[in-house]
Amino acid sequence: MHPIFGQPRRLLAYVGGALLVGLFLSLVLARQGAGFTQAIVVMLPASAIYAFACLSALYVCLAAPLKTSGVSRIVATSVLAATIAGGIWLGIVRGCYAVIDRLVDLPPSAINASLLSFLFAAGVLLFLLSLAVHYAMIAFDAVREAERRQLHAEVLARDAQLSALRAQLDPHFLYNSLNSINALTTTDPAGARRMCLLLGDFLRQTLRVGSCSSIPLSEELALADRFLDIEQVRFGDRLKIERRTDDAAADCKVPPLLLQPLVENAVTHGIAQMLEGGVVRIDVERRDGAVSIAIENPFDADARSARAGVGLRNVRQRLAALFGEAARLDAAATGEHFRVHVTVPYRTDD
Repeated sequence: MHPIFGQPRRLLAYVGGALLVGLFLSLVLARQGAGFTQAIVVMLPASAIYAFACLSALYVCLAAPLKTSGVSRIVATSVLAATIAGGIWLGIVRGCYAVIDRLVDLPPSAINASLLSFLFAAGVLLFLLSLAVHYAMIAFDAVREAERRQLHAEVLARDAQLSALRAQLDPHFLYNSLNSINALTTTDPAGARRMCLLLGDFLRQTLRVGSCSSIPLSEELALADRFLDIEQVRFGDRLKIERRTDDAAADCKVPPLLLQPLVENAVTHGIAQMLEGGVVRIDVERRDGAVSIAIENPFDADARSARAGVGLRNVRQRLAALFGEAARLDAAATGEHFRVHVTVPYRTDD
């Protein structure tokens, strides 16, 4: 839908402007010899029709966008389109005069050859004005959309933070951690102390990064490692971790707590369901202006439906809100392994 039709206020303002232009042209024609009544009954409907014809300026703007087109291309496209529109404007005026002449028998002097050049110039200028309005409208809508996406991203980020905190403070999570600590106090006091330190450090780091809009990927991976270290104490040899990271991607900025729900899913819905455990693999690679992050784990095929939960959906929504089509998340099962693949644009600024 055309952006003017999508908002009643814009449409009313546009139609009102067209009628004012028609009234102005009627006055000009009246001063150059045409009767005012003759001029107004021809120019008002002609201006209204031409106003809607000028809505095609949107497609000229889309064909030559300001951000990606050179000045010469924009000027050439605008001049060519305005010239064609000027010819269409003359045809509309002549057509309106012919129709109204049949209805009210206008004098032949209402539209004469001496006014054609003026009308053509007016039509060209009006189309160029419509182009300027459409360029401004596109820029304004782009800013509004960016603000909306930013606000939506902030809301999702806050929701993700709260969801992560709830998951970390979930009684089941804390019960398992504390139970593991209790079991280690008699058999491995040093291990129990280490797990207490890991748990406290993990919660503290989560609270800290939750207030940030973005953090380096290296920090996000470190947070995921802390979570996996805690889980590794719980699962022992059942949980193995393999990580391959590209140092060139370490400074890429990503939303905080982006990977935590993914590695948590890998453990909860993968390793925890396997009696023999398995390996959680994390691969990070930078290529072609983007960073690829893959998380893979074995899983029980009977429990695969559990993976279509809140965690993946939340991460996918955050990526869409922050990066649009520049980022994506793909999740699929291959054989006995489940793989989540995240792609984000490489950027080092917030």
